[in-house]
Amino acid sequence: MSDPSDLGEWEFVGRRGGDPARLVPGEVIAGVPAAKALAERSSKELRFDFLDDRAVLRMLRLRHEDEVAMFNGGLKTGLPLALVGFGAAVCWGGVVQYWESSSARAAYAVVAVIVVLLLVAVYVRTAMVHWGDPKRQNLRARARRYRELARLARSEGADIPAHYPHYGPYPFAATFHPEVDEVESSDGGARS
Repeated sequence: MSDPSDLGEWEFVGRRGGDPARLVPGEVIAGVPAAKALAERSSKELRFDFLDDRAVLRMLRLRHEDEVAMFNGGLKTGLPLALVGFGAAVCWGGVVQYWESSSARAAYAVVAVIVVLLLVAVYVRTAMVHWGDPKRQNLRARARRYRELARLARSEGADIPAHYPHYGPYPFAATFHPEVDEVESSDGGARS
């Protein structure tokens, strides 16, 4: 259900593969004085209007695209790494360790270690490129702050669903880079 054309006007997908969620209007968050004050401070700090419904909706949709891209990047490199590593270990355990020639065993071990290390390097590089992208870090920092706003408003009595906006703990959203341009959506249009 991650195709944006399948979403309603105010809907977004909160988790990869999840059901669409409906945007909580900014006036609900602004109705809580503490959340409104945090939103105003955060708007200056993160250069984003957290009470603008259209901007928040674009940000949440972009965050979903980011999460899908992160998952796909990990899958494309992590799955081959797991299969090759498992295959090399099984082959060693079932066949290679019983070879009589120690030079053949050593050659197998060297080739297996090189291949696994190469795949690990590709996996780490893919992760660093995606997680270290300043544009995506800005997007994650904004999404994290929006989640904090929603949690604060809910704790103060606002009518906001539990776990809204349905994303995880944002472990890679610690840094905001004010000098960086905005992230673009997959359709090529610049969005905030």
